[in-house]
Amino acid sequence: MSTLLRAPRECASWAWDLDDYAAPGLESALTTAERMSAVLREHDLLEASALEWGWFISSLGGMAATTRIPVQGPLDDPELPLRLRSMRPAGFAEAEAGDILVSGSGIWLDTDGKPRHEHRLVELTVSPEPLGLSAEVAVFHDVWGQFDFRGLPHPEIHRRNAPRLAAALQALDALLGVAAEPGAPTYFGTADGYGIKIPDVIGGRGPDLTDLL
Repeated sequence: MSTLLRAPRECASWAWDLDDYAAPGLESALTTAERMSAVLREHDLLEASALEWGWFISSLGGMAATTRIPVQGPLDDPELPLRLRSMRPAGFAEAEAGDILVSGSGIWLDTDGKPRHEHRLVELTVSPEPLGLSAEVAVFHDVWGQFDFRGLPHPEIHRRNAPRLAAALQALDALLGVAAEPGAPTYFGTADGYGIKIPDVIGGRGPDLTDLL
């Protein structure tokens, strides 16, 4: 059973504008998702197990329909785009897949350095938006920051986990040929470089964020 609290919004996120990396479209998005998830897997942060996406029609916008499927092979399988398109909502032949969320389990290290598995430890989203390919990595747990969600410092947890996330993000920069842009701040944290910004500290404690957990 998980021992981690998960925030309803990200604690930090990083985004890449991939106009110069690959053409837009579903095929490019899935190929990019495979390459990025391989990097995250190498760092034990994401073992992809499912894809989830919404649908949109260019002339109408987003639709109230979401599809989720298990990952059954490489995401750059040439048959996978055909499979995704075959799942269009009935009666909407023009619907296209929107942002594709790659989810699965990752490993974090506890105070003693023991590896623990956590579902959706790190999330990867790749957008096949016709105007340009883009991607985002987001985290939702307190193991990456210097304080837990109660505001208590946990230096050993931070020391064991934050460098792993930073190394993965830097490896993604190298793969994609562009530096990540930090995502917008949320109640639960702000990206700062390849980590989470230190919050305001009062009396040796950070903010208590458990009121919204």
